[in-house]
Formats: sequence, structure tokens, C-alpha cells
Amino acid sequence: MKTTREIDNDIVAEFTGDHDTNLKALEQRLGCDIGVRGNVISLEGEEPEVERGLAIIEELLELIAAGHVVNSETVESVGSVIAESSGRAAEVFGDIVWEHRGRKIVPKTINQKKYVDSLRGSTITFAIGPAGTGKTYLALALAVSELLSKRVNRIILTRPAVEAGEKIGFLPGTMLEKVDPYLRPLFDALYDMVEPDRLTTLMEKGAIEVAPLAFMRGRTLNDSFIILDEAQNTSPEQMKMFLTRLGFGSRMVVTGDITQVDLPDARFSGLVTVVDILGEISDISFINFESKDVVRHKLVQKIVAAYKQYSGGQHQ
Repeated sequence: MKTTREIDNDIVAEFTGDHDTNLKALEQRLGCDIGVRGNVISLEGEEPEVERGLAIIEELLELIAAGHVVNSETVESVGSVIAESSGRAAEVFGDIVWEHRGRKIVPKTINQKKYVDSLRGSTITFAIGPAGTGKTYLALALAVSELLSKRVNRIILTRPAVEAGEKIGFLPGTMLEKVDPYLRPLFDALYDMVEPDRLTTLMEKGAIEVAPLAFMRGRTLNDSFIILDEAQNTSPEQMKMFLTRLGFGSRMVVTGDITQVDLPDARFSGLVTVVDILGEISDISFINFESKDVVRHKLVQKIVAAYKQYSGGQHQ
């Protein structure tokens, strides 16, 4: 089957990408031949692949019209959304969680869209899945949006400090220097979303607080957006302690990967047990991510899937 699609001259370069990278990504995904002459795109191959190609092209054109930057990753994401749901990719990518320096932070998979909807609609959301699925990044983006639009008074970001196998009190340096290695990934994400000077001001005022989980004990957190990251490394007692800090006007997000537990016994992870304990309570949502939701390099997706398959074989 062979067909063509004419597009506006003004967006040909944006659609095809630098050195035709978008076209190459589309061709690789579909397995059909794609060419461009002037402003006319031609597709030739098996009918199902050509029809899917046309559907992806329409979605990409709609995203460009809405002001989104389209690249090879976008092509992959749009293709995945269409393959999974037969739905409109533009509806997923059109949900702008936060925009900074002209860069839009949006869901890139169906599960990410469900996650963002849950973050907005539930008081407590648990996001469980492998690295690279946007669990923490999307939660931070929404938290920044809520803070700067004054829907919450502060953001509180916390992690258990267990990775090094050392107690904070015995580590050298000031308290900030001691916890920095544990919390650095959260700072890195924040710098993607807020100007450094503004971030410093917000932290000095206490509007953004980044602290180890141990610092949460005994507090009640009102009018806050609270994120617990790397929650697989909490004990059940720590998880209970954290969840009971919830105050009025606040929302909580708990993220983690139950395949990456650094505790001596993974069976006693607070994130592993919490599903059985709280799974039936309303206003608490659980979103489970899979390797297909990884939005980093395509090779990361394959690595996650390979390790999952290996682990499954080891336990048979």
C-alpha cells in the first residue's frame, strides 16, 4: 500500500526533525518506507503499518500546532500511546503539568497520564515501578505548579537515608553536607523546574524543604505537597510514621521501586507491605509502572525488561 499526506510548508523542518531524525524514528517503528518531497510525505508498506503511520503523523501535526517540540522520543511516545489505547496521543501530551523556559513537562505514556490524574484527584498516591518512568519527576513538576500558583504553601521532599549503610550522625560535615548525597537527585530535578535564584529564595523561606525521612517524625504537615521518594527503603514503621504526618489541605505522593530494596530483608519494606494494608481505602491511589513506561533512552527500557525477566526466572 502507498499513500501520501500533505503538510504545511512552514512546519516541514520541524516535523521531519534535524537530519530527518523524526522520519527515521517513525520508519524504524513502523517498518515501512517513508519519504518527503517538498511538503508531501509518502508512506509505502503493508496496510496496517501505513495506517498506523498516518495516525501517528496526524497526532504529531496536532502537537506541533499546539506548540510542542517534536523529536524522535515524541515519535516513540505517540506510537506507544496509539498502540496501547487506540486513543488520542494529543490528549495525553496536551496535559501540561509544568512549563519552564519554554520546556513543557507532560505525561508521555498512558500510565503517566493516569498518574498525573491521580496526583490531582487523590489525597495520597503511591507510584510503584522501575527507574525512568517519571514517578518523582512528574510529582515534583506538579508540586512546583501547585506551590507557585499558591494552591499549597510549601513543598516537602524526603527520602530515607539508608543507601550508604551508615547513620547520618557518623558521616562527616554539616547536616546539609551529610544529607546532600541522599537528596541530590531531588535538587537536580528542582533545578530543571525553577530558576536557581528563585529556588534558593523559596528554600530560605521554607516554602521548599528537602530533608531525610527521620526529620518528619512528630510533625503535622498542613497545606503542603509532600513527596516521599525511594520509599522501598522504608520500614513498615517508617511508612506508617510518614503517612500519619498528613495534615489538612495536604497531598502526599509516595514513589519507589520494589525491585530495588536496599534493606537487609526486602520482605519488610514499607512499600511492599503498604498495598495489602491500604489497598482498599478510598482517596488512596496506587499506580503501577512497567518497563514500557520508561521514558529515558530506549536501551534503558530494554535493560529494565531484561532484568525483570531474569529475576522471574531465578525465582521459579
